[in-house]
Amino acid sequence: AVIVTTPQDIALLDARKGLQMFEKVSVPVLGVVENMAVFCCPNCGHEEHIFGQDGGVRMAQECKVPLLGSMPLDLKIRLQADSGTPTLVAEPDGKVATLYKDMACKLAAGVSRLPKDYSNKMPGVSVQSQP
Repeated sequence: AVIVTTPQDIALLDARKGLQMFEKVSVPVLGVVENMAVFCCPNCGHEEHIFGQDGGVRMAQECKVPLLGSMPLDLKIRLQADSGTPTLVAEPDGKVATLYKDMACKLAAGVSRLPKDYSNKMPGVSVQSQP
């Protein structure tokens, strides 16, 4: 599981409940993604933490899971997705695309460290004689 939250206290409470639920049913939690972590003004570059600061960071530390990444609140992400051209395609070398790629690498590394269980992965073989 990947827990996605925003930095707001109420969102963090819900995200913690989700994380605890996954732990109770033995679903590995690979990390936390903090969405809408910061707004960067497209005109002047000023950064503002509209929904609070470092909530996902604190949650990851407290719950002892990795922080996979913090994504900005960026209108371009929505506009690009709505137009059918994801950010990774529209601006593959851009800042947001780099954040997505970093998260994907961390997630892939986490998946690779999970224990392997092939007990249910092999198809059954049945031999029947023809009449």
